[in-house]
Amino acid sequence: DFDRSYFRAYSDIAIHKEMIQDRVRTETYLAAIMKYRHLIFDKVVLDVGCGTGILAIFCAAAGAKRVYAVDASEIAEQARHVVEDNNLSDRVTVLFGRVEDVSINEKVDIIISEWMGYMLLHENMLPSIIFSRDKWLKPGGLILPSHASLFMAPVTYADRYHERIGFWRDVHGIKMSAMLQLAKHSSHREPHIEIIPRENVVTRPILVKDVDCYTVTIQELESVTTRFCVTSTLRAPLHGFAFWFDAAFGGPVHCHKKQEMGSDAEIMLSTAPGKPPTHWKQTMLYLYDPMTLNKGQKIAGCVTVSQSKENRRFLDIHLEFSVGGRTRVK
Repeated sequence: DFDRSYFRAYSDIAIHKEMIQDRVRTETYLAAIMKYRHLIFDKVVLDVGCGTGILAIFCAAAGAKRVYAVDASEIAEQARHVVEDNNLSDRVTVLFGRVEDVSINEKVDIIISEWMGYMLLHENMLPSIIFSRDKWLKPGGLILPSHASLFMAPVTYADRYHERIGFWRDVHGIKMSAMLQLAKHSSHREPHIEIIPRENVVTRPILVKDVDCYTVTIQELESVTTRFCVTSTLRAPLHGFAFWFDAAFGGPVHCHKKQEMGSDAEIMLSTAPGKPPTHWKQTMLYLYDPMTLNKGQKIAGCVTVSQSKENRRFLDIHLEFSVGGRTRVK
């Protein structure tokens, strides 16, 4: 059972340590909770996928009347002890189980969750937020984060390509180019999670998917397709495409009128190249062979990101694009 394996992985304390030590992530959530503490004070909060309970405790510190902290991994037992050790058992209730299965006998004013995976949609946790929203959130309630956007852009990365592939051309004076095809297949079959320097991004960002957490449906997340046409800002070899996301912590006004992401009024968690690094880093999809790009050259194509039919927690990526009359499919 894929879900059982997925939740079992989150019983590993190392994952929670990595997330909490991600200062951008943790401090952005804390800043958002403090910004909206006037909406949280004396209200009921639902924390979906609470992990160690840190966000639930932040909400209690902001004055929440009651917090339901839900997690389907065995870390929930430790979270319950953390709540007890901080003398918050009267206000924070830890529920062990999938949010789709637990019992909460009242509506909530706020839903908070750190649901974003690599490429935003990896792990497919957003449907649990949608379920919680539709079942428990009061009209005009607050969802944190309120919006998220998935971006991609063409990237040049000669150093990393040589490290993985070019290495095989000459190993201590021995010709090993016979290993190149195997190395390309092995290294570039799946995306890599790594930091991409801002200067390696060769075009403006491409918006792949905009998510409004107040209105998004489960159906629209099953498959996302976007066409694009961008212009290279420099002459360089094209090694692949990087994906990243931004998450915005807007207020309940988003229920009625979406503000522009990145406005001064919003707190933003960005995982873009050049921004302070996070544990999400960026997701890099390498080409098997680089393509030469000229400055001012168009890169046009279509990308589809869809839930894997084998495991809905995973993503399938289909990318087709052309440069100067040459077409590639990845």
